[in-house]
Amino acid sequence: MENNINILSLVLATLVPMAMGMLWYSKALFGKAWMASIGMTDEKMKSANMPVMMVVSILMAFLMSFFLLQFNNGPGQEGIYDSFRHGAIHGIVLGVFLAIPLFISNGLFEHKTWTNMLINGFFWLVCFAIMGGILDAMNHWTH
Repeated sequence: MENNINILSLVLATLVPMAMGMLWYSKALFGKAWMASIGMTDEKMKSANMPVMMVVSILMAFLMSFFLLQFNNGPGQEGIYDSFRHGAIHGIVLGVFLAIPLFISNGLFEHKTWTNMLINGFFWLVCFAIMGGILDAMNHWTH
C-alpha cells in the first residue's frame, strides 16, 4: 500500500528548530550562558551572514525532519503508535543516543565548556522530541 507523506508535517517539523532556537537561545533563557560559553558578543552576532545561516539551517532541519519521519514510521509502528507521544519518544531516543553524545564528543575536542555542550545537546533533544511528535501524529502509514 502506498504511503503519502503529509507535507504540512514536514514543514512544521522543519520550522521547530528555528522557533525553538529563538526561544532557547534568547537572553531570557539560555542565550546569555550560551554566548558567554563561546565568547560571543552582540557585535559579533550582528556581523554574521544571517541569510546564509538561515537557509542552511532550514535545509539541515528539513533533512533531520525527513529522517525522523522515516525513523518514526517503520514497519510495526502504525495504528496506535501514530501519536505525538510515540514520535516524541523516538525524538528523545535520538537526542539521548545521538545529539547529546555528538555535542559532548565534539565539544571535548573543541575545548567547549560543559555549559555550551549541554545547552546545545539538550536543545536538540527537545527539538527532536517536538519534531518527532509532530511527524508521527500527522502521518498515518499502513504497512
